[in-house]
Amino acid sequence: MDNLPTEASSQTHPFARLDPQAVLEAVESVGLFGDGRLLALNSYENRVYQVGLEEGPPVVVKFYRPGRWSDAAILEEHAFVAELAEQEIPAVPASVIDGRTLHEFAGYRFSVFPRRGGRAPELGDPATLEWIGRFIGRIHAVGGTRPYGARPELNLQTFGREPFAYLRTHDFIPPELAATWASVVEQALSGVERCYERAGELPLLRLHGDCHGGNVLWTPDGPHFVDFDDSRMGPAVQDLWMLLSGERQEMVGQMADVLAGYEDFCEFHPRQLYLVEALRTLRLIHYSAWLAMRWDDPAFPAAFPWFHTQRYWQDRILELREQVALMDEPPLWPV
Repeated sequence: MDNLPTEASSQTHPFARLDPQAVLEAVESVGLFGDGRLLALNSYENRVYQVGLEEGPPVVVKFYRPGRWSDAAILEEHAFVAELAEQEIPAVPASVIDGRTLHEFAGYRFSVFPRRGGRAPELGDPATLEWIGRFIGRIHAVGGTRPYGARPELNLQTFGREPFAYLRTHDFIPPELAATWASVVEQALSGVERCYERAGELPLLRLHGDCHGGNVLWTPDGPHFVDFDDSRMGPAVQDLWMLLSGERQEMVGQMADVLAGYEDFCEFHPRQLYLVEALRTLRLIHYSAWLAMRWDDPAFPAAFPWFHTQRYWQDRILELREQVALMDEPPLWPV
């Protein structure tokens, strides 16, 4: 599965040795000296810390989950974000220290980033959505200039069939719900396939990949984009649909606002709108598999105690049934 570890790689907790002392020693190994202030930031896939320094402002240090991305895939992401920053697009690139952005200490790979503050954007405001849309359009204009070589594509196979296969062969789904769940997922994947057929062949580009409101921070100067860890190849609409919420008519208006800014900088193929609910469906299936494959990490049972319950899987069945119906509705054509 493209961005999930193999079963063998997940037998032991990968961050067991990453205590505060190890974090500070890793930072010191690249010539930065902490002042003792250490704040764990909200991240489950990786481990991310704000580290106060003896000289200068605090930095953000990301320790990459072992076994997830290759060095080449991480460096491709760093290069893409650096391209964006060079074009004065507000993304936060990894700091270059001793000519490198990716470092190693005690078996952990890590990178250092400048700390950038901000608040959640007001996604109910049309002007805010248009502003964000302009910058996503600029990101995609750069993202479309060349493909990734080491990072995978977001598609039916990597976000749908492979996660489904993993969940079917492991003991996370209550036996009394397993057959019903599998049947609904099969219906959902068939619906996704029909949506892709309606959309036809579309250009793929380097994406942010996880462009929800939590990864867009707002300042008086406008938005800036953080956490390109899920960046991959895919259709442009993947970076747009997570900004939408509410009833259908509300989402139609929100998409119109986003595209009003987006199309100032990048062409949008309207057939991509057939994929909005399909991509939402794939994310739901992939998310369950992601939780399952991280369950040996003690942070996951502590943060997601409901995952292994009957209620969780009952809710997923209902959710996917709703998605099956939604994927057969007309796309969100802006009016």
